[in-house]
Amino acid sequence: MSVKTKNQSVKLNKVELTNLPNVGVLKVGKTTHTVDRRKNNPGRPVNKKSARYKRLAKQKFYASVNSKFVKGNQFKVNNETYVYNPSTNGNEYGCILSTITGHVCNVSYIGRTKVQGYTFVLGKQVKVELNLKTLNFVK
Repeated sequence: MSVKTKNQSVKLNKVELTNLPNVGVLKVGKTTHTVDRRKNNPGRPVNKKSARYKRLAKQKFYASVNSKFVKGNQFKVNNETYVYNPSTNGNEYGCILSTITGHVCNVSYIGRTKVQGYTFVLGKQVKVELNLKTLNFVK
């Protein structure tokens, strides 16, 4: 922007205006920009009774329960507290330990909603299966 006082010409955005009477002070301030909040609105209400919403809620629950187990959070089965101890060896899963007695079983499989393990009692292999959906995790 350029202003000439002798010829009384003003150049704004490549347009030159000449012979302007009483040219005042041009104040440039911040333009008020309103935030468009329409992008936050999906345009329709969420139907919490739909099959998709229920499926996503189940998947979220299964993922949270699985992550709690793998992280080693304590859980209760029949009023006794257990904890999963991951193996330091890369090709083994680890074991389940009791907080009172110690080693309970070795883990052979960790799925989305169940954990399988095994232990030996009197020379016989006993299979153990935990349903992660029914475990009560201790906070």
